[in-house]
Amino acid sequence: MSLKGNALVGQSGGPTAVINASLHGVIEQAMQHAEIADLYGAVRGVQGLLGEDLCDLRAETAETIARLSSTPAAALGSCRRKLNDADYARLLAVFRAHDIRYFFYNGGNDSADTTHKVGQLAKESGWEMRVIGIPKTVDNDLGFTDHCPGYGSVARFNALALQGSGLDTQAMATVDTVKIFETMGRNAGWITAATALARAQAGDPPHLIYLPECSFAPARFLADVKRVVDRGQGCVIAVCEGLRDAEGKPIVTFKHAVGTDSFGHAQLGGLGEFLVDLIANELGIKARADKSGTIQRSFGPAQSPVDVAEAKMVGAEAVKAAVGGASDVMITLVRTSNHPYQCTTGTAPLEAVANAERPVPEEFINADGNDVTPAFLEYARPLIGGPVPPVARLTMVRVTKKL
Repeated sequence: MSLKGNALVGQSGGPTAVINASLHGVIEQAMQHAEIADLYGAVRGVQGLLGEDLCDLRAETAETIARLSSTPAAALGSCRRKLNDADYARLLAVFRAHDIRYFFYNGGNDSADTTHKVGQLAKESGWEMRVIGIPKTVDNDLGFTDHCPGYGSVARFNALALQGSGLDTQAMATVDTVKIFETMGRNAGWITAATALARAQAGDPPHLIYLPECSFAPARFLADVKRVVDRGQGCVIAVCEGLRDAEGKPIVTFKHAVGTDSFGHAQLGGLGEFLVDLIANELGIKARADKSGTIQRSFGPAQSPVDVAEAKMVGAEAVKAAVGGASDVMITLVRTSNHPYQCTTGTAPLEAVANAERPVPEEFINADGNDVTPAFLEYARPLIGGPVPPVARLTMVRVTKKL
């Protein structure tokens, strides 16, 4: 059961506000186990590992390590690199050269696939090494886990941003009648759905929410918009950049994108402007679009304390699992209670995680496909670490006119 050697940790894919909390958990826990000698970081994930670009994490100061949990983005640097056969052979050579017996990789579906294949190659080559995936994605679309570290913070960011954008729109409703609020999300609408957490009472923005899990129909969308606009209080609409038509094709892709990434993902963007034009041309109503882009995934001030704690927890549990003999698994989050909210950890096979993508389920989307249900709010609310701050609502007692 006992395996002695060095450990390596890397970060992959899009950064989040709490990915470094998982790194913090790995470092802190690894320091407590005699089985782990040196502890290295892969600079820019497997991209750096291929170039044998490693850093000594034991050389960092205690103050620096302690700050990781409150530091957004990927402190080690990240990458999006799809490995080929020659790459895997090179990785194994690096593992052997540095006596790497524990490999922890923090990422999403593609990273789970990479970690699984690394583990399989090591096993087939007779190199004893334990590999553990640490979950991370703002998209919240990994299977086998209740939610993903990174989601609670991006959900909080978008709830706060939508609240401000909504108040702005309502204040200027006679000038800018419609606001399109575009969020990230390639195939799943979890981030967009979280904008509903901005509502403190009935009628608060967002008034409409559209997710890629429901095919987008322009005529139906325009009818929804007109119905809300006719109430006279403005219309705030949250949309996911990955919205698709009835044939499953993206409504728009980023017009300046150059090719796809190494995993074949096209760059999405421009949906807000498309919908602004649609509303203006078809309804004759002025609209504006807000889009925070990549800011939303690594915005430190919007960190959810729940998200930070859980991100650190999965990092620590990855080390415990590996030292205890586990390998070829990803740490998962398991919700045990909503009232009060409680969460523990489990594991899932890396190969299964790599081939599973979890969309927003039907029970979280309303029948009209333009909003979320109370069940979604029940699911998401605990993850953002507290409600969005209350706002002042003037009674505006009118003064009697004299003219």
